[in-house]
Amino acid sequence: MIREPGSTDRMPTSEFLALLACPRDQGSLGIRGNFLTCDFGHEYPIVDGIPVFLVEEDIPTIGLASESLRCARSIASGGQPDDPWLTSTLGISDAEKQALLAQARAGDSSVDLAARFLVAATNGLLYRNLVGKLDAYPIPELRLAGEAGETFLDVGCSWGRWTIAAARKGFRSVGLDPSLGAVLAARRITQGMGLDATFVVGDARRLPFKGDKFRCVFSYSVLQHFEKSNARVALREIGRILQPGGGSLIQMPNCYGLRCLYHQVRRGFREAREFEVRYWSPSDLRQTFEQTIGATRISADCFFGIGLQASDRLLMSGGHRAVLRASELLRAASVDRPWLTGLADSLYAHSAKGASERAGK
Repeated sequence: MIREPGSTDRMPTSEFLALLACPRDQGSLGIRGNFLTCDFGHEYPIVDGIPVFLVEEDIPTIGLASESLRCARSIASGGQPDDPWLTSTLGISDAEKQALLAQARAGDSSVDLAARFLVAATNGLLYRNLVGKLDAYPIPELRLAGEAGETFLDVGCSWGRWTIAAARKGFRSVGLDPSLGAVLAARRITQGMGLDATFVVGDARRLPFKGDKFRCVFSYSVLQHFEKSNARVALREIGRILQPGGGSLIQMPNCYGLRCLYHQVRRGFREAREFEVRYWSPSDLRQTFEQTIGATRISADCFFGIGLQASDRLLMSGGHRAVLRASELLRAASVDRPWLTGLADSLYAHSAKGASERAGK
């Protein structure tokens, strides 16, 4: 939950400050009270050591961002949150908020309660039966090689499952998400696991980092919810903060995937609204990622849905395990049979920033 905002041991470290930049003007930042400020007077609240870089003049990509900013400003200015779990910033239903608070009063803490109620939002529809019942953290396998100590950014980290996966592989992990409640949960969970990870609240379209700072940028089940123009803005930001020679691994939905086609048919192939999924063709993905980041290849992530991870097998019922097993067999087969990638519901775009592809290209 929330610790005292003004606690000095909860301020960003000098090492972390060296990564950060004002999301409006890319200027350096300094600490003033419970806020970070830049030379142009832009001010960002700090809540329990976590900087909140949401920009009020932007139309948010998800409604909870505005509530996160409101709560953060109130807390940084000395106010008390309505509830210590900040459920209003989690993006869950009113019934789920009440259930979370009831479990908190009962002292049920086998896993962090924010993660327990966000599991379907982060992991996919096959995990709906675990909402409010999750009893173990579903930490996936990060299919990404890297050297220990390399900088890693998880865009849209929520309660931190992929940030944790990266930290376990030795990356210097940073997680970013517009949900203040989810980011606070991510920090609680990583600290409980004894892992070193850092978090910020922010918008993928205005990454609050200096250019050329990250060796790897990762994102899963996030940019698919953006209008395509907003997704391109976020991808250009990812290209800006990547080091030359660094790379990104970003999951996106395939408009030709069988389950994705089913969902498109259900909504009559109309344009997506608000936070609905936007579907991309593999060729559009490759072209867009190459224009915004660098050379790109596409691979299969999973079939028959989005979010299926082999590491979650023990959390699933028998029927769902069969779906997962079939997905994994097809994913393995797609390595030698590239045509299968075109049928996957969930794709990975692997992009590399070349030495000539500098920030601001």
